Amino acid sequence: MIEEVLKIHDKFSIEIKLGFNARKKMKVSDFACNTWMFMPNSLDVNQATLSKTDFYRMIKSNIRLITPVFLLRDIADANSSPFKLLEQSFINLASSPTRSKTAEYEYQIKMFLSIFKSAIRNEINHISSNHIQDDLVFLIDTYTSSIYRIAENYRNLRRIINVPTVTKEVMNYYLFGDEFMSNLIEQHTFKLISELEKITHSEEGSYQQLTSLISKEIAYKKEKGYLVVKKNSPDQNRELIFRWGLLKKYAENELFLNADKKKDGAIAEQVYYSLAAGLSMIFATAIAFSFQQRYGNLTMPFFVALVISYILKDRIKDLSRYYFAHKLGRRHFDQKTQITLNENEIGWSKEAMDFISETKVPEEVMRIRDRSAILEANNRNNMEKIILYRKLVRLNREALDHSSQFATSGMNEIVRINFSGLINKMDDPVVPVYMLGDDGGKRHEIVKGEKIYYVNLIMQLKSEDQMEYHRYRIALNRKGIRNIETFQ
Repeated sequence: MIEEVLKIHDKFSIEIKLGFNARKKMKVSDFACNTWMFMPNSLDVNQATLSKTDFYRMIKSNIRLITPVFLLRDIADANSSPFKLLEQSFINLASSPTRSKTAEYEYQIKMFLSIFKSAIRNEINHISSNHIQDDLVFLIDTYTSSIYRIAENYRNLRRIINVPTVTKEVMNYYLFGDEFMSNLIEQHTFKLISELEKITHSEEGSYQQLTSLISKEIAYKKEKGYLVVKKNSPDQNRELIFRWGLLKKYAENELFLNADKKKDGAIAEQVYYSLAAGLSMIFATAIAFSFQQRYGNLTMPFFVALVISYILKDRIKDLSRYYFAHKLGRRHFDQKTQITLNENEIGWSKEAMDFISETKVPEEVMRIRDRSAILEANNRNNMEKIILYRKLVRLNREALDHSSQFATSGMNEIVRINFSGLINKMDDPVVPVYMLGDDGGKRHEIVKGEKIYYVNLIMQLKSEDQMEYHRYRIALNRKGIRNIETFQ
C-alpha cells in the first residue's frame, strides 16, 4: 500500500510524502508511482527548455524509515520497549564504554527521540481533530501527564551515565537529546494551543495546563543553559533557529536510509550503442567492397563511393543510436538508487522523466484531468506540455526486519519539487482591472487582480492489485505558490 500526502513546503516548493508499506507476509513488495504534470503552454516548458538534468535539479528527495508507531501514553510507561531499550543501552555503556556500546547508546537515543516526535505529533493531530467535546479535557490531561512522565524518565537516565567511565563527548549525546526533546515539547504544545484557539468552547483549565507545561519547560531550558526565544534579540533567535536545525538533523538521521544513486541501464546503453556503430560500419564496408570489386582500387567511382559511405555511415550510426535509445528508455529508467540500512540492502528505487504527447496519456488520466470547455478549445492551438515522472520501488521485507530492532512498516520518500525556475516566463502577478465607481464618487475604479498559472498533477499509485488516482492543482505566480487544490 502507498500512502501519499502533498502540501506546500515553502514559497516555491511542494512536498510529496510517499509512504511505501511493505506487507509482512510477502518477501518482496513492488510499488509504482506515475505522476503526469500538465504544464500551461505559456510557461514555455518543453524538451528544448527543460532537459532531464534541469528537471532533476528541480527535485530533491530523502528516503527514510517509517517511524515505529507508539502512543504517547505508552512511551510514558517506563516498561515500554523504546524506554527499556534506551535504559539498557545506558547501563551497558556505563559498565563497559566500548565503541560498539557507545554506538548502540547513541542509536537508542536517536530512535527514542524520533519515536517521541512522531507520537507527540500524532497526539496533537488527534486532539485537534477530536469531535467528541466531552473527551477534550481528558485528552489534554493525558497529553500533559504523558509529557511530564516521558521527560522525567529520560532526564533520570543522566545519573546512570554520570560516571568516570563516560567521557564528556559521549555525555553530550544525551544532552543533545535532552535539548531536542525540550524544543519538541515547547513548540508542539504551542501548536496545540493554536489549534485549540479555533475551538471557541474549549475549557480555560486546558489552556492553563498547556501554558504551565510550556512555562516549566522554558524554565528548565534556562536552568540548563539551552537557548530560548527572546523577543527583542534577533541575533539570539537566529542562533536558536540554526541550532534547532542542527539538533533536528542529529536526532533524526538514524531513520534516513543510505541511497546510492546511479544511472540505470548503463551497460545495456553501451551494448546498444555498440550495435549502432556496428550496423553503420557494416553498411560502409559493404559499399566499399562492392565498388572496389567493380571499379578497382584507385578509381574515381571508388573514391566517391568511400566519401558517400562515410557520410551515410555517420547518419546511420546516429539514427541507430536514437532508435536504440528510444527502446532503452522504455525498458530502463534514468536513475536507480540502491537503498541500504546498516549495510543491508533492503531494496531499490528507479525514476525516469519524459515529455509525452497527449495521445500517450491513458484515457483514465485524461478523464481525471477534466479540462474545461474553454481550456479544451484553447488547447487545440496552445497545447499543454505533459511531463511523465515515473517511479518504481522494491522493498525486501526480510532484509527490512533484520536491519532494525524496531518493527517498521516500510519507508517514506519525501520528494520536494521546486518551481522557481518557471517564474522567468511568467507575467507580472498583479493585473489592473476596472469597475464602476460608487454612485456618489468616481465614475470608475481600478482594482488589482492576481495573475495565476495552474499546474495540474495527477498521481497514479499502484501496489499489488490496488490502483488509485489523485489530482492536485497548484496555483502559482511570480510571488510563489498561492495554494494547492485537491480533487477527489
